[in-house]
Amino acid sequence: MYKIMLVDDEGIVLDSLRYIIEKNFRDSCQVESAKTGRAAIELSEGFHPDIVFMDIQMPGINGIEAMKEIKNRNNSIVFIVLSAFDRFNYAKEAIDLGVLEYMMKPFNSNKIIEVVKKAIAQIEKERQKISNNLEIREKLKTVVPILENSFVYTVMFQELSASEAENYKNLLGIQGSKGYAMVMEYGDEQKNGTLTNPVGVSVRIQKVYQQIREIVKEFFPAYIGSPMANRITLCVPYEGEEMEYNERIRIIENARVMIRKMAKMFEMQFKIGIGSPQEIREISKSYREAIEAVKNPKSKVTHIRDIIFDGKYETYPIEMEKQLFRAIEKGKIGMARNFANRFFDWMIKESMQDGDSIRLKVLEFTLFAEHIVYENTDEVYHFSGRKNYLREISEMSDYNHLRVWFLDKITETTTRINKKEETQASSLVERACDYIQEHFSKDISLDGVSKEINISPYYFSKLFKEEKKENFVEYVTRVRIDYAKKMLKNSENSIKEICVSSGYGDPNYFSRIFKKMTGVTPSEYREGGEGQHER
Repeated sequence: MYKIMLVDDEGIVLDSLRYIIEKNFRDSCQVESAKTGRAAIELSEGFHPDIVFMDIQMPGINGIEAMKEIKNRNNSIVFIVLSAFDRFNYAKEAIDLGVLEYMMKPFNSNKIIEVVKKAIAQIEKERQKISNNLEIREKLKTVVPILENSFVYTVMFQELSASEAENYKNLLGIQGSKGYAMVMEYGDEQKNGTLTNPVGVSVRIQKVYQQIREIVKEFFPAYIGSPMANRITLCVPYEGEEMEYNERIRIIENARVMIRKMAKMFEMQFKIGIGSPQEIREISKSYREAIEAVKNPKSKVTHIRDIIFDGKYETYPIEMEKQLFRAIEKGKIGMARNFANRFFDWMIKESMQDGDSIRLKVLEFTLFAEHIVYENTDEVYHFSGRKNYLREISEMSDYNHLRVWFLDKITETTTRINKKEETQASSLVERACDYIQEHFSKDISLDGVSKEINISPYYFSKLFKEEKKENFVEYVTRVRIDYAKKMLKNSENSIKEICVSSGYGDPNYFSRIFKKMTGVTPSEYREGGEGQHER
């Protein structure tokens, strides 16, 4: 629907315009009219027209003045000027106001129809632009948190390459070369420095996660990860070599105010650990520090520097953690189980009496392992597939049962990646074999075929041997000799011709290879001698 306002002090003009527009545009247009500039201004406030036909010469407020006033209130209106006078100054002012058309009276119906269509096309173009912008903004609301989450949980567990760090900086608009990690824990209440009911609160946190994101953004220019176990990890860009005392105190106080606001709003308690600034690609170091800092029982907000000075900086097996996730990513089932088992042993040794922390770490690792699966395979993400995890691990009072559950999940995720790796490897080798079958008569090499399927020669050679149980050269030779045997039996081509079409330039070399493979020379084979290798 398009709203059209007609403004002219001549009733016959208004009636003519209305008749032409309503006849040709029927239900697509709503038409209202005014006879003075003042009446047009007043009508526009309630009617909100899309298109205005405006007479220039009217008593009182003229058309130019009326357009200026209306345009101040709605800049998107399309104006069409009507005039009985060919006055340059009026036309110039009209153009300056962004008028679509300057029409001289008298006008014919065809011209009016043409101008209305032109105006509608301009309006539709603008509406589409607005719609596209809204769509982009909606998509960004979805995409940005995903990108942030990917960035946060990537830097949590590994150091980025220079190119990876640069890609994330460009995608997310990260300013500066450094950043620090903040780990935010949540629970019902704090007892002896530990937040109670972390598992139960983890369920509730999902409902308010978007609100938490918005509050965090009020206090810090942070990139925010999704809830994992009873923690949310933040990465905050930072400029400067070291965090000076005053700056550290400012950040701590900011964090205090932030969690007080969230505690009041969501009726739960929060703790925050803060790591030291690191290069963007090395924020995993800051994350490990933040993990240690959040364990501090003395304060709800702790910077790693405070713990270091207190002489209580605990050693966390980060290398074992990295090895576990690398093994999962590569589909190494036995290796992944081994590291998972060793990490569980460490947790029992360090936190035997803290069952909730062990359960949450098991859940954290399980969720991240599944995240690796979805990143490295074509599997569809099943959000509801995890709904029993919290209940299952919370009901396990026996660490042996929890260990079995943990190892089963790690095995399951690693197996899914392993199958993908095997499928991909098989597909690559089959592509290579197809290429060899089509091009064996030409000069082909390991490097050439590797380039064709876009993997390194070393990796291709290893894959090929594993898949075909023979190396590349052996396979190519067998394909060529099999072809030569068929030609010798079923064609009258000369041995020299068969030699060339089989991919060999030297007949003597061809004869030696043929005899090595079959036990007889090409001539003997053609005469009916199959050779010892053929029997």
